[in-house]
Amino acid sequence: MSVSLLKHDHFGAISEHRDAEGAAKIVRDTRAASLGLRWLARGAACREARALVALDGLLGVPALLGFDGRVLERSLIEGATMDMAQPTDPAWFRAAHRLLKALRARGVVHNDLAKEANWLVTQAGAPALIDFQLAWVTRARGPLFRMLSREGLRHLLKHKRTYCPQQLSPTERRVLAERGWISRVWRASGKRVYIFVARRILNWEDNEARGRRGVAPNPPTPKE
Repeated sequence: MSVSLLKHDHFGAISEHRDAEGAAKIVRDTRAASLGLRWLARGAACREARALVALDGLLGVPALLGFDGRVLERSLIEGATMDMAQPTDPAWFRAAHRLLKALRARGVVHNDLAKEANWLVTQAGAPALIDFQLAWVTRARGPLFRMLSREGLRHLLKHKRTYCPQQLSPTERRVLAERGWISRVWRASGKRVYIFVARRILNWEDNEARGRRGVAPNPPTPKE
């Protein structure tokens, strides 16, 4: 068994475990979190476990392998982060939109889709999502759920605007232009507070996958 540390910060340690046969998994250990933040780290791990249970069997999402309240184990999805792969094929974004629809159908919103490090381009050229620590799982898909789901779509479209802006449809441009009140409040104040606390005080890098996986040149085009 080989173990590679991917990240260690105030919220715990994340490592990649690979056995002699090459099978790999990701382990999030909240026991390594700072004492004062351990409750928060475990709460985030609980949210991730709950989301992965709700999404069990869905292609493009890690499988939950185990969770004892302190250590979470999930499958590894081989691929490159969005910022490394820089997807420009509109088929990838159509497949990513279908993935978000599948999350909604199971009552899950990711709530952290602005980060390119949470989007992967798999070795097969398909989209995948990781890091469900802020995810919300609910059976009551009311106005707040729908608003958060729409914000997730807006973040995906922002990424599309970055990597293949010429492929944005008129409808997608309208969605981008329609900011919900959550987005407006976040941009006005919450984002600055988050960056100050997370990066200046806690020295926290939230991109566990950055630099961990390369991407093969010319990855296959996602299938329709």
